Amino acid sequence: MDLVGSLLGTLLWLFWLVMLVRLVLDWVAVASTSGGPSWTGRIRGLTWSVTEPVIAPVRRVLRPVRVGGMSIDLAFTAVLVGVLVLRAIVAAVF
Repeated sequence: MDLVGSLLGTLLWLFWLVMLVRLVLDWVAVASTSGGPSWTGRIRGLTWSVTEPVIAPVRRVLRPVRVGGMSIDLAFTAVLVGVLVLRAIVAAVF
């Protein structure tokens, strides 16, 4: 069981890390006028393909909230917090 807990904890940590990379690269793309270097686009695509299958179902339930001229994606935040909670549960159980 210790191996299972260690594996689950590592996978959740890696997923959390990929989500943070996606967050930073999305903010860089928004702040950049040219879209940034081409390698950032490839990394954004990779992080998107890993995280979007988890975020999309949550986004159907938690719609983005409009605040003035922008919208806040609560699904991303909910999944990020959910991964942290799952990591804590895995650490407590295993």
